[in-house]
Amino acid sequence: MDPRAEQEEPPASLARSVVDAAIYRDGRRIATPSTLEEIYERLPGEPGTMAWIGLYRPSPAQLWEAAGQFGLHELAVEDAIVAHQRPKLERYGDTLFVVLRSARYMDEAEEVDFGELHLFVGPGFVLTVRHSQAPDLAVVRKRLEGDPELLALGPEAVLYAILDAVVDGYAPVVAGLQHDIDEIETEVFGGDPKVSRRIYELSREVVEFQRATRPLLTIMRGLEAGFEKYGTDEELQRYLRDVADHDTTVVERVDGFREMLGDILTVNATLVTQAQNEEMKQLAEAGHAQNDEIKKISSWAAILFAPTLVGTIYGMNFENMPELGWGFGYPFAIGLMALVCVSLYFIFKRRDWL
Repeated sequence: MDPRAEQEEPPASLARSVVDAAIYRDGRRIATPSTLEEIYERLPGEPGTMAWIGLYRPSPAQLWEAAGQFGLHELAVEDAIVAHQRPKLERYGDTLFVVLRSARYMDEAEEVDFGELHLFVGPGFVLTVRHSQAPDLAVVRKRLEGDPELLALGPEAVLYAILDAVVDGYAPVVAGLQHDIDEIETEVFGGDPKVSRRIYELSREVVEFQRATRPLLTIMRGLEAGFEKYGTDEELQRYLRDVADHDTTVVERVDGFREMLGDILTVNATLVTQAQNEEMKQLAEAGHAQNDEIKKISSWAAILFAPTLVGTIYGMNFENMPELGWGFGYPFAIGLMALVCVSLYFIFKRRDWL
């Protein structure tokens, strides 16, 4: 769906989605306008001033209103409306469009909760569009207002502070993932049958976290490439490089987590296979022992059945039955029974059935 079609909706006041809006001069707040028009009117003709407008889940109509006031590129506005964008940096003339993904770790659910933030950074203004609760830009604004010298460096200082807050927010996520991986290692060698599912689910969270952190390196390289062209303050350059270093550390840790989880999953599969082989071996040994017992039982049953068969035949007492009137008939029958039993015993013994 084309986001520009949303312009046909009834216009909504931008003030409804404004979290905070301020005009700064030399790093100090000089006004807190109530309307976007007031901000736009005060910016021209006042060198050294900067406006910072923070929006939270604005409607498409509200974003198009802001775009009209600040001359934002329609492609960037469309991305901000649709949201669910990958982290990126794009330049539209003198305006930067930056997409960031914040993260916080939910330990109980073992899930990473991602937020999305869009920034429009132009000459004398910063417009932030949040689509989630995190990150808390009120903390960032308070930090900058407490450091007028840094805030006086202009819109790029705001961009730095937001980048720094997002990257700093990755540290607890890294710690949470490391803690869960340590627990998983213990469970794997403890033989927990549910650990495979936990490994898979945590791997999925690590992959998503990787998609949020790795593109930020490209963003930082893009900013660094424009230092000289756009005359970025040297001190601010150092701050931005420091953010890039921190993000590099996070990316390396996350890459390591992915490799570790892959290795753990392999080890777990090996241990499960070994356990299954051991169970099969035990079952085979039990089956072999059971077969030996069955052989013994069957052998003794056959031995005991032989005299029963002979006795049954000679016990029929038919009138024309051979040996019925023979004086040695009884000893012969007993001897036959003994001979059959002994013969069967040695046959079974020779075949290791007994």
